[in-house]
Amino acid sequence: MPLGTAIHNIEITLGKGGQLARAAGAVAKLIAKEGKSATLKLPSGGVGNVGVNQKNLGRAGSKRWLGKRPVVRGVVMNPVDHPHGGGEGRAPIGRKKPTTPWGYPALGKRSRKRNKYSDNLILRRRSK
Repeated sequence: MPLGTAIHNIEITLGKGGQLARAAGAVAKLIAKEGKSATLKLPSGGVGNVGVNQKNLGRAGSKRWLGKRPVVRGVVMNPVDHPHGGGEGRAPIGRKKPTTPWGYPALGKRSRKRNKYSDNLILRRRSK
């Protein structure tokens, strides 16, 4: 396989099935080879099927056919349904930090495990 080849649906562990570069148009590039191992440049998220989110679906039903359900903000719910819910009139979140419906931190909280098994496969992480 020549250097610079575009690859998609990449396995991390042999036989486990593809885990990387699986989205529509997402590709990784082969930049180096050493014996049985290879170095890949993974997609940043800014490449691939660029026009996929530009398509006008026309109506709500078209979105439902894709399996997408309506998105309801927590602020407009009742307190029994979401930690952001309740209050008189248009109330703000009312808590120090935004949370998920189950009370865990949301929006900005880093959720990647500290000692993830694939950390030793990453040569250079992108900047924050």
